[in-house]
Amino acid sequence: MSPWLTVVGIGEDGFKGLGKNARRALMSASRIVGGQRQLDLLPVCIRGERQLWPSPFSLTPVLALRGESVCVLASGDPMFYGVGASLARQVPSDEMLILPAPSSCSLAAARLGWPLQDVVTLSLVARPLAALNAQLFSGVRLLLLSNDGQSPAAVAQLLRERGFGSSRLSVLEHLGGSAERRIDRTANAWDDAPIADLNVIAIECLADANIPRLSRLAGLPDSAFRHDGQLTKRDVRAITLARLAPTPGELLWDVGAGSGSIGIEWMRAHPSCRALAIEADDGRQQLIEHNRDALGVPGLQLIRGRAPQALDGLERPDAIFIGGGVTREGVFERCWDQLKPGGRLVANAVTLQSEVALMNWRERFGGELTRLHVAQAQPLGEFDTWRQALPITLLDLVKPLDA
Repeated sequence: MSPWLTVVGIGEDGFKGLGKNARRALMSASRIVGGQRQLDLLPVCIRGERQLWPSPFSLTPVLALRGESVCVLASGDPMFYGVGASLARQVPSDEMLILPAPSSCSLAAARLGWPLQDVVTLSLVARPLAALNAQLFSGVRLLLLSNDGQSPAAVAQLLRERGFGSSRLSVLEHLGGSAERRIDRTANAWDDAPIADLNVIAIECLADANIPRLSRLAGLPDSAFRHDGQLTKRDVRAITLARLAPTPGELLWDVGAGSGSIGIEWMRAHPSCRALAIEADDGRQQLIEHNRDALGVPGLQLIRGRAPQALDGLERPDAIFIGGGVTREGVFERCWDQLKPGGRLVANAVTLQSEVALMNWRERFGGELTRLHVAQAQPLGEFDTWRQALPITLLDLVKPLDA
C-alpha cells in the first residue's frame, strides 16, 4: 500500500526551506499534526486541518487516523531523537514516508567546523542530566540537545562540579533561522544570561588537573564509589565483568548489589546496556542511587527487595551477577531458571559456606571455578610487604541454548 503517513522535518527557516516533496505532501494532506511552533511555520495556503499534539504527549491521535492522508511535522531530522523514531516503532515502514531536514546537531557541527562522525551526541530532552557524567573525558567533543533555556547553566554547573570547569561551551540558538545566535564561554565563566529554549550545547571537554581517570573499561578505582565496605573490589570487579561480557542492548541482573558497582560498570560498557540492581538494605539503596548518577548511568533500575522474592516478574536477563545471597535458599535456582538460554551467570564467594554453595552448583550445572588471590604492597615498618586480601572464588556458567 502507498504511505498514508508522511513525517516532514522542518527547520527554523520554515516552509521556504522545505524540498518539493515535503511541500507537496503538506499541500495534499487532509490533517497536519505537530507542535505549535512547527504549525506556526506553515503559510495560510496549507489547507489541511491542523492538530496539536496532546498533553501529555501521545501517538494515539495519529495512529487513529490510519488511512487518511496525514502529515506529521517534526523539528529537523525526525529520526534523530525525534517523533519519527517513535512512529517507526508502531507504523510499518511501507505505510510511512519520512522527509528529513538537517538535524540541529548537523547544523551545529557545520557552524563549529566539527566532523560529525567524531562527535558524541546526547539528548537532554526529558532525560536526566546525570547521563552526561559518563561522557566526560578530556579531549572529547559533545553536542547536547537542550531540554530548555536552563540547560546550558545546568550543564556548566555539572562540568564545574566534576572537575571540567575549563571546558569550552558554545550555545547555538535557533539554528538555521533569522534569530540564530552563538554564545561562547568556559564552564567556569558561564553565567545565568537568558538563553532561548531552542538551543544546542557544544562542549570541548577539558579536565582540570588531578581529576581521576574514569575509563569505560571495567575496573574503576574503588574510590569512584561510595560504599559501606560491601564493594566488589577493583581487580575482582574487572575479572567478573570480563566473564559477564556485556554487549550492546543486553540486560544484567545485579543480585545483592551492595553499592551497585557491577551493574554500573556493565552499563558504562555501552550506552544501550541495561541493568537491574536488586538490594534490600535501605542504606545501600541510597549508595546505589548516588553512584549510578555520579558515574553517568541514571537509567540503572533499583529493585528494592531481597532475592529470590524480589526477582518475581522482572524482565528475563542476558546475564546475572550474584554478589550477595549466595547461600540464601532458592536464589541460584530462581536466577538460573530466569536466565535466557545462552546467558552468563557469575557468582562470587568469600566465606567457606558460600564457597561450598558454588561447588554444589558446579556439580549440578557445570561451569568453571576460579580462585583469585590479590595482594597489595603496604608498609611494614621501614620496609614494604604484601598484604593479602581475602581470596575470592568465582563460578562462571553459560546456560545451554536448549535449556
